[in-house]
Amino acid sequence: MKKQSQFPEGWDEERVRDVLEYYENQTEDEALAEHEAALGRAEHTRMEVPVDLVPAVRQMIAEHEHKHRAR
Repeated sequence: MKKQSQFPEGWDEERVRDVLEYYENQTEDEALAEHEAALGRAEHTRMEVPVDLVPAVRQMIAEHEHKHRAR
């Protein structure tokens, strides 16, 4: 029987360590610049969602991503 990975698909321990190292060594200025760049992306938005609606919103996002990956 195949052992189930503790990591998401496409991830492994090395990738996790690389990401941790990147963020642990990032300066405050670099972190702020990255954050501001992400907020400026036109294809995303930020909003507050009532807690009781979060599961429905997550489901809608998952369905949307699945549909676009299938193309």
